[in-house]
Amino acid sequence: MAHDPTFRAVLAAEPDGPSGRLVTLPRGDLPVEDVTVRVAYSSLNYKDGLAVTGKGRVVRRFPMVCGVDLAGEVEESSDPVWSPGDQVIATGFGLGEEHWGGFAELARVRPEWLVRVPAGRDARWAMSIGTAGLTAMLCVLALERHDASPEAAGVDPVVVTGAAGGVGSVAVALLAGLGYKVAAVSGRPEHEAYLRRLGAAEVLPRSELADAPAKALDRERFFGGVDAVGGTTLATVLRQTRYGGCVAACGLAGGAELLTTVHPFILRGVTLAGVESVRAPLELRERAWRRLATGLSPELLEEMTIVEPLERVPALGEDILAGRTRGRVVIDVAS
Repeated sequence: MAHDPTFRAVLAAEPDGPSGRLVTLPRGDLPVEDVTVRVAYSSLNYKDGLAVTGKGRVVRRFPMVCGVDLAGEVEESSDPVWSPGDQVIATGFGLGEEHWGGFAELARVRPEWLVRVPAGRDARWAMSIGTAGLTAMLCVLALERHDASPEAAGVDPVVVTGAAGGVGSVAVALLAGLGYKVAAVSGRPEHEAYLRRLGAAEVLPRSELADAPAKALDRERFFGGVDAVGGTTLATVLRQTRYGGCVAACGLAGGAELLTTVHPFILRGVTLAGVESVRAPLELRERAWRRLATGLSPELLEEMTIVEPLERVPALGEDILAGRTRGRVVIDVAS
């Protein structure tokens, strides 16, 4: 079978050079790995914005094909687990950072990085979720490991910060679908109607948490939470979480520092659960993707998704860092 001799990719060429740009590369430049994937779709995440703009030290070696996500069809495989025609997903594992990633028509990856697209779903669906949605599901699983349930929450809401972003949008839809009362926090009031369509029972302004006076403890307000922001917002969520609650933290768009006290932990028994998707083990990934395939409304996923061509990635990188994107941005690699 003849294969295309070249492929298009968004390449970050050198540390101090131009930011990521669309180029055409020879097939022979692909890294030496066991599985070649014809990429159909990728997606845009905050980390991708840092990589393609050069504004964050995300890329570990150069030149680098950016993109932490990809989904498509196996074209060639020397590994017995994968065969040509298999529909696969790859997220994390250093894609777009240490290993060439998904903003490309072709990718070569290690077999252990791959997960099968769930039955009845396709590559576009998978990238409508991507790393952001996978992270949101891992946050929900973290809350469930802490024995969280809508029944236990009662009338108290679960708070989701950065709710109009990729992680936040999926988290709002998942938690509302499970029966929780969701308090969505966003700095963009124009997205209130959108968040309510995803299932938010109330929408809080970001300033209410980000600019709250620093105290040892605040009144108990939330059953638990999913925090994609960090910084002072996370510190306030911890102070306002009720006795025995759990907060799953997965982001730092609002700052990497956490200025808090031990009081939420030793006086209210609050748990802070860190959630990390890059190196999550295969069993956990597969469990999360199965839950996403059955527990996330396709209609709501469509509501939160836009599709853009590969050539738009450099500009979209600027947009996501500036907070100008909403929900999930899927990259149609073949367009």
